[in-house]
Amino acid sequence: MRTLVLEKKALTQNLDVVRQRAGSARIWANLSGDAAGAGTVAMARFLRGQGVGSFTVSEPEEARALRKAGFVDEDILMLRSVTHRETLDLLLDLNVICTVGSLDAGLALNTAAEARSTVAEAHVQVDSGLGFGGFLAGEPEKLLAVYRNLSNVAFSGIYTQVHGVRPDGRDAAGQLEAFRQMVRAVVDGGYETGEVYVGGSFALLHCPLEGMDAVRAGSVLLGRCRRTRGDGLVRVGYGEVPIQEVRWFPKGRTVGCETLVTLRRNTRLAVLPVGYQNGLGLSRSRDPGLWAAIRRWWRSRRVTVLVGDHKARVVGPIGASETLVDVTDLKCAPGDPVRFDLDPMFAKGFSIEFL
Repeated sequence: MRTLVLEKKALTQNLDVVRQRAGSARIWANLSGDAAGAGTVAMARFLRGQGVGSFTVSEPEEARALRKAGFVDEDILMLRSVTHRETLDLLLDLNVICTVGSLDAGLALNTAAEARSTVAEAHVQVDSGLGFGGFLAGEPEKLLAVYRNLSNVAFSGIYTQVHGVRPDGRDAAGQLEAFRQMVRAVVDGGYETGEVYVGGSFALLHCPLEGMDAVRAGSVLLGRCRRTRGDGLVRVGYGEVPIQEVRWFPKGRTVGCETLVTLRRNTRLAVLPVGYQNGLGLSRSRDPGLWAAIRRWWRSRRVTVLVGDHKARVVGPIGASETLVDVTDLKCAPGDPVRFDLDPMFAKGFSIEFL
């Protein structure tokens, strides 16, 4: 009954924006979190058809699903730095490029590779200020220790992730410079860095990419990231459900859930079998503090859906599993399809269709 539709034309347009920003740099497509709700394997197949063959994941099971689906020769990078031996053995079995974000992780990977009499491929992660993992910028000696002491690990890349609040990305400049200093330390130490890149859609859209060998694109592919004016991106993803029921209610009747609404006129309402627990009305706020709260409040007052080609207003708060829509002035009946914006990250209980 519920379908999440991902428009191929819109995905292609967003990928073109990524390519323009990336230039000659390699594109790593981030498929973490089930490709932000779009489906790991399905999104990978679409991207492979568009010429993208390098993927990043955050869970071993995501890598396993890709290999099982026939992605045998494509590069897959595990973004999370791990020390657990069984996990490392699985990643090596799957021929996944590992991330080394600490000396402990490097030693664990080296031990696992040595036990197999092989060399594991890895990228080094640098923490430039976000705190989610990696060698701390400003501590190059700890970073150099992994290049110096891990004979069974071949480092083919080094990356970081940055973030800022300013639309022009200038407040991320310090993070970028801290990362570049760590890269220079590796080069000055006489070691090969491999690919040098700053991951994430924020860096792709807001930061200078000169000297970078690769980019990592995730939420930008769905157009659901920190945007810039005139960036050429479009939002991808809409939900579609059939109308469950249509009824007339008299003026003065109360309807809704949690907060009841008193109808100001005789009103024809359609019941939709979808609610906030399915992702309706949920969005990723990219604005800090009070402004984000104001945006959420304002959007909640203006939620609309499409009945055919006509907008219809949601009446009252969005329910947990059902939602009311004002269709007084529209021709519709139970079973007719209704469309609405839906962030794939929050979609629950939907089948996925690439259209």
